[in-house]
Amino acid sequence: MITNDAVVLGLLLVILAVIFKTSNSKRPAFQKFYTFVPALLLCYFIPSVFNSLGIISGDVSQLYYVSSRYLLPASLILLTLSIDLKRIIDLGPKAILMFLTGTFGILIGGPLAILIVSAFAPDVVGGAGPDAVWRGLATVAGSWIGGGANQTAMKEVFGASDDLFSAMITVDVIVANIWMGVLLYGAGRNKKIDKMLKADSSAIEDVKRTIQEFRDKVTKVPSLADVTTVVAVGFGGTAIAHLVADGMAPLVEHLSAVYNLPLERFSLTSKFFWLIIAATTLGLILSFTKVRNLEGVGASRIGSLLLYILVASIGMKMNVLAILDQPGLFVVGLIWMSIHAGLLILVAFLSKSPFFFVAVGSQANVGGAASAPIVASAFSPSLAPVGVLLAVVGYALGTYAAYICAVLMQLVS
Repeated sequence: MITNDAVVLGLLLVILAVIFKTSNSKRPAFQKFYTFVPALLLCYFIPSVFNSLGIISGDVSQLYYVSSRYLLPASLILLTLSIDLKRIIDLGPKAILMFLTGTFGILIGGPLAILIVSAFAPDVVGGAGPDAVWRGLATVAGSWIGGGANQTAMKEVFGASDDLFSAMITVDVIVANIWMGVLLYGAGRNKKIDKMLKADSSAIEDVKRTIQEFRDKVTKVPSLADVTTVVAVGFGGTAIAHLVADGMAPLVEHLSAVYNLPLERFSLTSKFFWLIIAATTLGLILSFTKVRNLEGVGASRIGSLLLYILVASIGMKMNVLAILDQPGLFVVGLIWMSIHAGLLILVAFLSKSPFFFVAVGSQANVGGAASAPIVASAFSPSLAPVGVLLAVVGYALGTYAAYICAVLMQLVS
């Protein structure tokens, strides 16, 4: 019914605004609703309903292409430029250890889950071409080691079909939220759990004070110049990333042909792959400069908005009910998450790490900047920035670690 992309973009932004407004409402009805229905799922699901009803069309609209090629790289830059490695290190080695353990658990959990399921249900992890299950699981790896931006990057790099991606999003959101519920339950009993782990959590109080001082220092009401600078950094960086991709992809393709190397198999000849790598790397480089102070005027908020426009445009191409055709994928997701959780608990016990680092280290990977602060604030509201800081590291690692995980899943498949 609607083919004008200006109208479609306006509709998607209204949908996002309603979701964000109601999910932050103090009304009991909305609070209860969002306890059971994740806001992120609605950002995908509602546009997919409009698509299914024929009101808008993901096949006709060009919004997804524009979002993935222009908004996604800018989002990655703005979400990673605020990373402060010194403050991450100040959290102590156990915080970094638990975060990296969570990353490693996701990285190896995917290939192991495929191997386990293939032993009794090989058809569940089979498929060919764009419908090969490992391609869909690559998008889950991107989501669970970083967030939505990395998830979309993995979809484009490895070419998962829209139907498979729809099923994977459902697995991603539901399994991730089941695990987050477990962590929130544990947060209410963290003192008992810390005693079981024989952990000392006194250092966390120092971190709370340090982070609050940092936020007070950089946060200010943004001026027009500030907002313009943030947008310029995001899209100027995107321009640089496109130039790098336009040069690297043909070069690698040429080397592949001349030396007969199977580089195409690992997506190294993809312009989109180099676009995402370049954007992420540029964001990391900027994090060592004064540009990272743009976080104080809302760099990550603008980056998140760009990301959610992309999420909604993905929703236009989705059929959420596709999971009904492949319920076995839930088994893969649950096994994968169990490996991640089990490894975290084991390392926490051996290193005597506080449960706070277990929970936040996990959600900084699995939930990203959306849910890591939620879990952190369940321990103490002032600790929410710890979740944000670690989640930003997740954004930075997500592009690289998810790619490695995807290649491993391709090999075991």
